[in-house]
Amino acid sequence: MAYQSKWQHLPTEAINPDTLGIDRMPTLDIIDLVVQEDRKVVAAVQRERERIAHGVEIIVSALRKGGRLVLVGAGTSGRLGVIEATEMPTTFGTPARLVHAIMAGGQGAVFRTREGAEDNFEEGARSMARARITKRDVVIGVSASGITQFVRGALTGARKKGARIVFVTCWPGTELQNFVDLIIAPAVGPEVIAGSTRLKAGTATKMVLNMLTTISMIRIGKTYGNLMVDIHVGSEKARDRARRIVATVTGGTQDEATVWLKKARWNVKAALLMKLTGVTYAQAVRRLKTAEDSVRTALGKDLEQSLQDAREPS
Repeated sequence: MAYQSKWQHLPTEAINPDTLGIDRMPTLDIIDLVVQEDRKVVAAVQRERERIAHGVEIIVSALRKGGRLVLVGAGTSGRLGVIEATEMPTTFGTPARLVHAIMAGGQGAVFRTREGAEDNFEEGARSMARARITKRDVVIGVSASGITQFVRGALTGARKKGARIVFVTCWPGTELQNFVDLIIAPAVGPEVIAGSTRLKAGTATKMVLNMLTTISMIRIGKTYGNLMVDIHVGSEKARDRARRIVATVTGGTQDEATVWLKKARWNVKAALLMKLTGVTYAQAVRRLKTAEDSVRTALGKDLEQSLQDAREPS
């Protein structure tokens, strides 16, 4: 029987007719061409906006019920998942277990490709068992081509555990529609370099994952307006940001902000409530809990009004 490729029909493997002569083009022309192709990425992601919004709803519902968000992928897709999971604690003060990433080939594959790891369906399924996936969790499978066996194995394992499943791919024709809860599939077209999905597919995937995680964090109260009020303050940069946030919202100086942050054990949310409402640290924590961790709800005051008050002369 003649060999039949299962990849040749995929849009991520297609040959881009607009870049056939890229190896003999001047460098500036290549840059213009890449930018032109990247513009298609934004349009492709925009067309998926309703599906992305549905994905946010699925994630927020799970997180509010004590579930976790687990991202699983191989190669570039897996590394993008690792980036999202790694940055959540620093940006939004989440516990490390809340957003977790699983990479085909293990942690070492983040830095050095492990050939063949993406083809292991059974190992993907086992990874879900090791992660102790439950029906409260959401698993996001990430596969540009849509046919990565490790990811498919992981989704199969997650489905058996009753988890909600979101699949992010750049193959709109994937046949997994009846297997997962939601498919987000920006159709970015063929890559500048055929099959190099770290390019347009990677950019589209990064955008989608950014939206899914960031908007979900906003919805569960991790920001006040566009300010990161749940940040960890383990670095001088983070402590400086905390001071500036408290000073900006309260209209005080950064020295005054430092005093309130110390009283609040460097909890930005609590510091804001203590300064603006006169409550104690314990009372601020209780008020935030009652308000489902939302500073806006706990204060009963819009950020926009706070900033306006801060700008008005006394």
